[in-house]
Amino acid sequence: MIVIAVFVTFVGICLGSFVNALVWRLRQQELLSEKSEGKKLTKAERAQLAKLSITKGRSMCTHCGHELGAKDLVPVLSYLWLRGKCRYCGNKIEDTPVAELLLGVAALLSYLFWPFALSGFMGGAVFGVWLVVITILLALALYDARWYILPDQLVAALSVAAVLFVVSMGIEQGSWTPVLDALWGGLAIAGLFYLLYQLSGGQWIGGGDVKVAFALGLISGSLTGAFLLIFVASLLGTLYAFVVSMATRKPLTGATRVPFGPFLIIAAFVVFLFGTEVVAWYRDLLLGL
Repeated sequence: MIVIAVFVTFVGICLGSFVNALVWRLRQQELLSEKSEGKKLTKAERAQLAKLSITKGRSMCTHCGHELGAKDLVPVLSYLWLRGKCRYCGNKIEDTPVAELLLGVAALLSYLFWPFALSGFMGGAVFGVWLVVITILLALALYDARWYILPDQLVAALSVAAVLFVVSMGIEQGSWTPVLDALWGGLAIAGLFYLLYQLSGGQWIGGGDVKVAFALGLISGSLTGAFLLIFVASLLGTLYAFVVSMATRKPLTGATRVPFGPFLIIAAFVVFLFGTEVVAWYRDLLLGL
């Protein structure tokens, strides 16, 4: 068990390193597209887009553009060895090991508190798809936290991964009940968020949150899980806003921007792993009153 836990953590750290590169490349692609919007791309811009390709582009320094070698790309260790500076230009490395460590911890927690059987091919396959899901979740959370945007590419990728995840769970359990339960969760959150978006004209909730809602609802696993996800995300968002307000000594107003996506994503992770226990605890608490 210890060996597997260490391996899963290592895989999570490696995926976290990929998340750093993915988020930066997507942002640079978006900025380049905005700059050339309505215009034909120049030869230099096409070459730059090729370098920024997720599948074909080589890892590079975000400052000098120098291609990085294998010794520069060891998760966490390379950053520490280089003291957070590029080996070639000496500028500060923008991507810290935070994402790598976060995904390593998330992968480890997923393994330790996995609510289903991990035995057999399908058990392992379901867990593998889950690692893909939390990788995309982290990428979305980081992107939204930095630039207040949930990019369509990542939202689409999460939607596909979430569908594959719930379907693989249904196959592993030999029942379509998990798929139907997850579908209700997805429709509930998506419908509620769309209603809030329309009623407020986009003031209460962002369009990106509406787009990602269905996938998060699928991950929550059920109608109950969906509402628990909304509650946890709202609680976390409120606590964050309160702490920021106290730290900056600025009152919260309607103009205060708080990215809700990261809290929805954290809540989805928490609800999937611990939602059943939380609901059972709350039900027992009510019955005991």
